[in-house]
Amino acid sequence: MMKTYFVDSFTNQPFKGNPAGVCFLTKDIGNGIMLDIAKEIGFSETAFVSKTSIRNNYRIRYFSPKKEIPLCGHATLAAAKVIFENTEAKEILFITGEKVELGIRNTEDKIVMNFPVYETVSLSVPDSMLDALGLKSINRTSFCAQSQIIIIEINDSYALAKMKPDFNALILSYENINGVLVTAPSNSPDFDFHYRYFWPWSGTNEDPVTGGVQTFLAKYWVEKLKRTKLKAFQSSERTGFMTVELQGDKVLIWGNAVIVFEGDFIGLD
Repeated sequence: MMKTYFVDSFTNQPFKGNPAGVCFLTKDIGNGIMLDIAKEIGFSETAFVSKTSIRNNYRIRYFSPKKEIPLCGHATLAAAKVIFENTEAKEILFITGEKVELGIRNTEDKIVMNFPVYETVSLSVPDSMLDALGLKSINRTSFCAQSQIIIIEINDSYALAKMKPDFNALILSYENINGVLVTAPSNSPDFDFHYRYFWPWSGTNEDPVTGGVQTFLAKYWVEKLKRTKLKAFQSSERTGFMTVELQGDKVLIWGNAVIVFEGDFIGLD
C-alpha cells in the first residue's frame, strides 16, 4: 500500500485551485508505475515523495498523465501541506529529480516555497498559434528555455479569462515545447497580473493553477511593474492565487492548500 493524498493547491477552499496527487513512497516502484498512477489519478500532476536519510529532507518527482515533469509548483505545495500537517517540521527541503533544491517553510497562514529564477528571451510565434488561442493582438512574446514554455502578453485580463483555445490547432501550431502561457496586467486592484497556462503537448489542455511558471513569470512582471513583491491570479475555470517575491536568483512563492482526500493505493506489492 502507498499513502496517497489529494490536495487543492493555491486556494483556501476545497475544489478550487489546482488539485495534485501526493504519493509517499516506501520503496522504488519504477518510472512506468509512477506514470501509470499519474494517469489513473488524472490530475495535471502527481508528486511522488520519499524520505532521505537527512531529517526533514525529501526527494520529490512529478508526473503528468503524459510524462515526467522536471518542476511543479502546485504539487510541491501539496506535498509540503501534507508533511506539515502530519509532522512537527516547520521547514523542509525537497530535492527534485533534476537535483534542484527547494526550501519550504510553514508560516502561520501560508506555505512559502523557495524556487529558482529562470530567464526569458524574445521569440516570434506563428500566426497559427495566435489563431488557435483566439488572440487578435498581443504586446510581447518570449520564451523560457529551461521550462520550454512560450510566454504571450496581452493587454486585458478580462479577455484572458474568456479565452477558449482550439487545442488541436494549438498542438499543430508549434513543436518541441511544453506549453504556452498567456498573461496580462490585472484589471482588479486585488492582483497585479493574471495568467493562464495551456500545455496539451506535455500534460492536460489547461493547468488550473501553475506555480512552477513563477520561475520566469515573477521576474517578467517584477521588471515591468518595478516592484519585487506581487500578487498573481490564475484565471482558469477553478481559479487560484498566490503571492510572489523576487529575491536575487530566487523567487518566493506564497500559497495556501487544502487536503481533500486521504487513502491508500493498493496492489503495488
